[in-house]
Amino acid sequence: MSAFHCNVLFLCTGNSARSIMAEAIMNRIGAPRFTAYSAGSMPRGAVHPQALELLKQNNFQPDEFRSKSWEEFAGSAAPSLDFVFTVCDNAAAEVCPIWPGQPMSAHWGLPDPAAAEGNAAQIALAFAETWRMLRQRIEIFANLPVEGLDRLSLQRRLDEIGNDAVTTDAN
Repeated sequence: MSAFHCNVLFLCTGNSARSIMAEAIMNRIGAPRFTAYSAGSMPRGAVHPQALELLKQNNFQPDEFRSKSWEEFAGSAAPSLDFVFTVCDNAAAEVCPIWPGQPMSAHWGLPDPAAAEGNAAQIALAFAETWRMLRQRIEIFANLPVEGLDRLSLQRRLDEIGNDAVTTDAN
């Protein structure tokens, strides 16, 4: 029996917070079945300091993460992608490159914690809440019987994960 493995790319415009956090969470929760990456359409070039702090608090090595362009994943040398998830509305509305591997995609939009205003505690809370929502969605996804679902059923589940989490979080 061959080992099941999928590559997952999380996209956001700036690749400084949400997509970076999703990459970290998926690489921990999804290992060894999934390998996650993150990128941005207009990367800021640096990971947001509060995202770095959250990574440290969750026992990640922050220097393993960097803000990078989605172009790194569009070329022939890029890993073949199985799934691409947009985690911000701007990236979801943009025309994406053609990804190697013809991946399935879904939009899992989340509020941008980097846009949070207030004191340090309020900003930290915004990041923690985004982390919680990402973790919830990624746990659901990582526990799907991906290899046993047909493409249409899998696409329906991917879309539901983003929609259900938004509905749940709004209540």
